[in-house]
Amino acid sequence: MKILVTGGAGFIGSNFCDYCFSNEPSSIVEKIIVIDKLGYSGSIENIKELQNRDNFVFIQADICDQKIVSNILFEEKINAVVHFAAESHVDRSIDNPEIFVQSNVLGTFKLLESSFHYVSSLPRKERDKFRFVHISTDEVYGSIPLEDPPVKEGGVYDPSSPYSASKAASDHFVLAYHKTYGFPAMITHSSNNYGPRQHPEKMIPHMICNALEEKELPVYGKGLNVRDWIYVEDHCAGIWRVLNRGRLGEVYHIAKGKGMTNFELVQKICSQLDELFPRSSGRRYAELIRFVIDRPGHDLRYAIDVAKMKNELGWEAQVELEEGLRKTILWYVQHKDWIRSVLDRGYLLKRQGLCRSVVNNA
Repeated sequence: MKILVTGGAGFIGSNFCDYCFSNEPSSIVEKIIVIDKLGYSGSIENIKELQNRDNFVFIQADICDQKIVSNILFEEKINAVVHFAAESHVDRSIDNPEIFVQSNVLGTFKLLESSFHYVSSLPRKERDKFRFVHISTDEVYGSIPLEDPPVKEGGVYDPSSPYSASKAASDHFVLAYHKTYGFPAMITHSSNNYGPRQHPEKMIPHMICNALEEKELPVYGKGLNVRDWIYVEDHCAGIWRVLNRGRLGEVYHIAKGKGMTNFELVQKICSQLDELFPRSSGRRYAELIRFVIDRPGHDLRYAIDVAKMKNELGWEAQVELEEGLRKTILWYVQHKDWIRSVLDRGYLLKRQGLCRSVVNNA
């Protein structure tokens, strides 16, 4: 199998490449070609070790460049596309929504066009083997009431942020290409990811880095927003299962299936840090927690049902949160040079507030 991984120099994309070369897929994967424009969240550091492999190729380019993408597809004789490339930071989408439309909507459309024309040119046998997996998010469903059960595949879309709206739009394009043209695509919706190489703007690494530097730990609102956290390697294993066993035109939810409030999560991070790296003052890290003004349109709860992945594909997440957090904390402590290189490229948003003003209709 030759796989084109878009956004493969990003957090989840680079971990997926690692997974393909070191786990069950290693006997099947002949070659991985990564295309990534190296925006703020993509880093050559994330794939540095992979570049020594003969069966790994990195190409710096934008998926909106159909000529480059088409050349890769035809020249490499790609068998599968796993599409991670996207702007994914909600705060950034509120501040500058246009780049999310460009990357997530237009980028996905152009990638679909390039892939569709490539697949159409293949002999029937090769065409039947081709797969396109679009990586999406639980945020497209909007806020799920606390009393409601987790939403199942096919649930009603109700995006709240420019980010989730752009991902919802890209989902619709993918399914439309399947329904209209028979394009061999599938979609995965995951819950919040965490683990090695996640950009320090994201919640878990942000808390880890701030705590170790004795900075405040800013939590939106009262910290009551509920999220389901999945360790990135579990997510990658789920994507691989969908790629190889999923049914065309289907949507699959990849999550741990356990929700907790943001405040509870930060407390867990602080407790592990207290054990692993006690403060020199002897005080607890939880004393650094500060509640800050909530962001606009902040969904109270995300919750997706994972029964389909378990019952149909025999997959479920393996890493418990406590184990995953410990691995993540240790990774960030051991990779301070990586953190510094990422932050040196620009760290524009802070959780205490956003750059764009919001109209008050009260």
